[in-house]
Amino acid sequence: MRLEDEIAQKDFPSIKTKTIVNLIYTNNWLESNQRDFFKPFGITSQQFNILRILRELDPKAATIGLLKEKMLDKMCDVSRMVERLRLKKLINRQLNIEDRRAVDIVISDKGLALLQEIDQYLPNFEQVATPLSVQELEELNVLLDKIRG
Repeated sequence: MRLEDEIAQKDFPSIKTKTIVNLIYTNNWLESNQRDFFKPFGITSQQFNILRILRELDPKAATIGLLKEKMLDKMCDVSRMVERLRLKKLINRQLNIEDRRAVDIVISDKGLALLQEIDQYLPNFEQVATPLSVQELEELNVLLDKIRG
């Protein structure tokens, strides 16, 4: 559906304004879909992102700093999310042997099992991109990268 119809606005001051509004509207729409997708698994998309990063590093550990660096949402409170994941027993925290001020974070077996379960359903979430061809998706990625410079 066209942006103008979705938000009941006829005109925009410029094509740049319309594009920015469209990106913001689409981002919010995607975030809403993500919330709905992850809700049955008892985690948020940011928590999923942390688990995904830890699985990629497994068996190596990560620090809070490394997780912040790799997060998609740079504004989230990684320390708080790590604690919530620890309470759910999806990750383990341990003192770093070389630097006692640092904490090592590793994904637990329960966390790995949850990601394996989610992996089965990810194609369902990816259906949001179905209206676009592979070529259009590649072009969209190039354009989004170009916007970010």
